[in-house]
Amino acid sequence: MNIQPVILCGGSGTRLWPLSREHYPKQLLALNGERTLLQRTAARLNALRGVNGDQTADAVVVCNEAHRFLVSRQLSGGGPRARRILLEPLGRGTAPALTLAAIDVVADDDPVLVAMPSDHVIAQTEAFVRSVARGAELAAAGHVVTFGVPPTAPETGYGYIRAGEPVRGAGAAAQYVDSFVEKPDAATAAGYLASGRYLWNSGIFAVRASVWIECISEFHGDIFSACERARRLGTLDGGFVRVERAAFEACPADSIDCAVMEKLCQRAPGEPGAAAAVVRLDAGWSDVGAWSALWDIEAKDGEGNVIHGDVQASDTRNALLIAQHRLLACVGLEDVVVIETPDAVMVARKDKAQQVKEVVARLRAAGRPECLMHRKVQRPWGSYDGLDSGERFQVKRIVVEPGASLSLQMHYHRAEHWIVVRGTARVVRGEEEFLLTENHSTYIPMGVRHRLENPGRVPLEIIEVQSGAYLGEDDIVRLEDRYGRAQARPKVSPSADAKRFHERVEGARGGE
Repeated sequence: MNIQPVILCGGSGTRLWPLSREHYPKQLLALNGERTLLQRTAARLNALRGVNGDQTADAVVVCNEAHRFLVSRQLSGGGPRARRILLEPLGRGTAPALTLAAIDVVADDDPVLVAMPSDHVIAQTEAFVRSVARGAELAAAGHVVTFGVPPTAPETGYGYIRAGEPVRGAGAAAQYVDSFVEKPDAATAAGYLASGRYLWNSGIFAVRASVWIECISEFHGDIFSACERARRLGTLDGGFVRVERAAFEACPADSIDCAVMEKLCQRAPGEPGAAAAVVRLDAGWSDVGAWSALWDIEAKDGEGNVIHGDVQASDTRNALLIAQHRLLACVGLEDVVVIETPDAVMVARKDKAQQVKEVVARLRAAGRPECLMHRKVQRPWGSYDGLDSGERFQVKRIVVEPGASLSLQMHYHRAEHWIVVRGTARVVRGEEEFLLTENHSTYIPMGVRHRLENPGRVPLEIIEVQSGAYLGEDDIVRLEDRYGRAQARPKVSPSADAKRFHERVEGARGGE
C-alpha cells in the first residue's frame, strides 16, 4: 500500500498572538519542545515508514507562498524532508489544498493520502502511527477516513464527530460517521461527553487520491476545476511548485469537512460510492488552538505554572508565563496568560484566551504591523531585526546564513553604513568587490548598486544604519536575486509622514 503524507501548512494561528503572526504563524514556532510544530508533524508522518517501509513517501507540503522559504528551511538540513512544496497564492481552506495534492500525485500509483494540519501536537507517536495505519487500510478499500479523538472534557473550542455503526469488516477499529458537529456551547459539549458517542474532530484524513478527486468533483466540481487548472498551468520555481494565481483565486474556499465529509454522511451504509468512516485516535492530541491549550499540555512547576524564558513569579499559580526578550516579573496572579515579545505584551485570563483573536482583528483594522510580523523578520538568506528608528534613520541587525546573499540592489532615497560584528562579508559596491571582516565597516551611497554576501562557514552578522528622506522597504530596485523574488517598485515621491506600518508591511513582502 503506497502512502503519501500530505502536510496542510496554511493556518494563521491568530489565537496564539503575539507569538504567532500572519507572516510567521504557529506551525513555524517551537511551542512545545525544540522542534517547530511543522517539523514535528513531518517527523510523525515519516514514522509511518516503521510500519509501511519504503511505500511511504516523503511528504507533499501545501503552504502559502509567503511562507515558502521558512517552510523549506525547516524541512531541510538533515531533518524531515519534503518531497514537494505546493505554493498557494492565497488561502482557500483545506479542501482546495488537499485537491491540489491529490491532483499532483494521483498518477503515482494512486496512493493513500494521509493529510493532516501542520500545527497540532500529538504526544504519542507510536499510537498515532497505529491509528493512521488502520485508517490507511480502510482508505485503500475506498473509504474516506477521518480520525476522532476520545474527548476528555466538555471542550467548546473543538468540532465534534458523531460516530455511528461499526464499519463492516473492520470490527471495532472504525465506525461510520453519522454527522459532523460545529463547536458547541458548554451545555451541549457536556451532553456529548456524557453520551460516549462523540469524538473530537482532529482534522486528520486518509483517502485514496482518486477517491478524493471523485468526491470533490461530485460534491464541489468548481473546486476541482479551479484546482486542476491552477496545477496544470503552474510553474516550477526553484524547489517549489507555484500554482497559477488567477485560476486558484477563482477557487471557492471550503474545508474538507464541509465540502465532502458532511455530504458523505448523508449516504446510507451500503449505498454505492465512498463512505465516511472514523478511526479513534487516542495519542495525546491537541490542536494548540489557544494559550489555555498550550498550558494544558506543558509540564508545570509546583505552583501549576508553565514558565519559559527569563521569568520571576511570586505568589502566582496556574499561569502560562513566556518571556522572549526581557525580564518578566509576575506577583499575586492566578489563572492568567502573560506573553512577552520584543514588540508586544499580551495579558489575559486563561479562560478568556480564545478572545485574543479579537485583539488581532482590532490591530488589523487599525493598520498595526504587530498583527503581521515580529520585529525580527525572516528572509530566505537569513533575518533582520529592527533595533531602532527615528526621523531620517533606522538601525538593523542583519544575519546572513553561510553561502547566502542579499539581492543585488540599489536605493533612491537612503544611504547605508555596514559594520561587521561577526563573520566575513563579501561586498559589491558599484564596480568594486571586496571582503570585510569583524570590526570593519563600509558605506553605501544613495543610488549605488550593492550586494551583501556571506562566503564563510559561520553566520555573518552586521549592524546596518540607514539614513535618508525615506526608509521604506519599497525603496529597492532589485537588479538580481537568486531566490526569484518579485521586483519591488521604488517609491519615487515618498510622503514625509509615511507610516511605519507601511514600511514594515513592505518589508514583510519583499524587503532586503
